[in-house]
Amino acid sequence: MKIVVAPDKFKGSLTASQAAAAIAAGLRAGLPGADVVTIPVADGGEGTVDAAVAAGFRRVPVTARGPTGEPVRASYARRGDAAVVELACVCGLPRLPGGRREPLAASSFGAGEVLRAALDAGARRVVLAAGGSASTDGGAGLLQALGARVLDKRGRPMGPALGGGAALHGAASLDLAGLHPALRSCSLVIATDVANPLTGPDGAAAVFGPQKGASPAQVGELASGLSHWAEVVTAATGTDWSRAPGAGAAGGVGFAALAVLGARRRPGIDVVLELAGFDKALAGAALVITGEGSLDAQSLAGKAPVGVARAAARAGIPVVAVAGRTTLTRRQLAVAGIAAIHTLSELEPDPARSSAEAGPLLARVGRLIACGPFAPTATLRAAASPRRSRS
Repeated sequence: MKIVVAPDKFKGSLTASQAAAAIAAGLRAGLPGADVVTIPVADGGEGTVDAAVAAGFRRVPVTARGPTGEPVRASYARRGDAAVVELACVCGLPRLPGGRREPLAASSFGAGEVLRAALDAGARRVVLAAGGSASTDGGAGLLQALGARVLDKRGRPMGPALGGGAALHGAASLDLAGLHPALRSCSLVIATDVANPLTGPDGAAAVFGPQKGASPAQVGELASGLSHWAEVVTAATGTDWSRAPGAGAAGGVGFAALAVLGARRRPGIDVVLELAGFDKALAGAALVITGEGSLDAQSLAGKAPVGVARAAARAGIPVVAVAGRTTLTRRQLAVAGIAAIHTLSELEPDPARSSAEAGPLLARVGRLIACGPFAPTATLRAAASPRRSRS
């Protein structure tokens, strides 16, 4: 019996690789003869480089600026002329010193530095994973790191990293003459589960600003700054990309990538599954197990577990999900292609203990799945029974 285990991270508890290993250990204990294949996944946010490394890419360490300018040790993934650059690992929320949110000052400059390092090393097919950002700077910092100059009203270059979203009002023009030359021939994909535009009530500031610590007044300041920045970039490129789907990803990094770098947007989980050879790994599989820390309404908008379930459904393979907790109904799970779900909260109701003991709990869940409705003689109908589903 072949089982493919493809979870995302359990945020705050386990990486995707650790979660996959724990589930696989439980499966092997319950089904000693099973062929268990682990494929850690991500949706374009934190853990995307790790997923690429697990898929056979080489990790390349880089020192770059964190979201508030401090140097951090980051990395990108490389295989041949392909590279995966992850914004979250260099200037994302986890990189904020002491975890303190800096919604006005945080910058995407460091992501541009890592992208530049990949281009300098010869990468010509690049995935920019845009999720989990700490900044709302419209990608201005990213462009500066790649050689663009943001000029003020007197025609003077503004300082490195601009100073974050709060400084966007001071930008008067954009000089693209110095952009990294490799960008002319590079194939760039921006991987994200976000379809929001840059501006408007569904834009980067309004929707994601509060998650980055912005007060209502700061959200207004960031929103007006992004609108002004969109006008500056449009004047430089001749096309307004501010309302394009995905332009609001990573605080507007999606906008800079689409409008200036000629990037193509794709769902992050689709990119990761392709890099990992997921469709090929499904050959001969009887079951797919996926999951993440919380399966909720946001998961249905394109998060990793739903992407895994849809890919498995195309191959006609049933899917079981594992999560720390879930708020989804059986109907929502079924529509997403998930036949059954196990939650750690069912085994350990205390959230703190469930998080601290996520590894052993996932191993227990793996054994439960191995010995339950998805044993070798089980059917999909049995898997969807109320006994293993949560409403």
